Amino acid sequence: MTAPKYRELAEQLREQYAQAPVGTPTPSERQLADDTGVSRMTARRAIDELVRSGLLTRAVGRGTFVTQPAMSVPLRLTSFTEDMRARGHVPSSRVLGLEVVRADERVAGVFGTVVGARVTLLSRLRLADDVPMAIERSHLRTDAFPGIERHDFGVESLYRVLAEEYGVRFEAGEQVIRAGLVRDEDTTTLAVAPGSPVLELARTTVAHGSVVEWTVSTYPASRFELSAQIAPLTAPGPAPRSALRARR
Repeated sequence: MTAPKYRELAEQLREQYAQAPVGTPTPSERQLADDTGVSRMTARRAIDELVRSGLLTRAVGRGTFVTQPAMSVPLRLTSFTEDMRARGHVPSSRVLGLEVVRADERVAGVFGTVVGARVTLLSRLRLADDVPMAIERSHLRTDAFPGIERHDFGVESLYRVLAEEYGVRFEAGEQVIRAGLVRDEDTTTLAVAPGSPVLELARTTVAHGSVVEWTVSTYPASRFELSAQIAPLTAPGPAPRSALRARR
């Protein structure tokens, strides 16, 4: 049985873009249709196929581009900066906001404090090789970290500052993964369409017996997938490992 035209075109494009550098722009639907002699509908469906597979990404108002290469982000207590460097990538951050806010019921529940307590909120765009990877929103106990606003977290590691300046040594942590829809204010920053699905990793970390950090990291779901190694219950050895992987 002959494959649909859009799938044949999608496979041709897949081969063409598989080795293209990240960020390479691709033709518009109209240009692709003109170049290949197919209808715009066929061109659109071929592009949609590659967007769903994670090879391409649409940037609202800008066009369609080759997305980032596959990358594994482990579900363990580590900093984004350390993890990206260990993988041979150049990490960077852009501070989106650093402010003191009042804890709502959810935040107060995480920190075990009262509603309205002062909490420092650090919002950053995390990048690897200048490619947007995630938006991190880190909540910190304001009373535990006075003067933290003096630091430039566009170039400094949050964990390093907490360890070296405030003597924090993380003892334990919990990470919860949930599905959601991208916030309207995040679409441009993450280069995704409004209403796009995202994966949110909510991490709670404990030091000296108390919660000191709660970070929610938002990853575009079209670019990442969760994988896990699962062993039989009776098998000896370490516990199963999980990782968040970028799609190809």
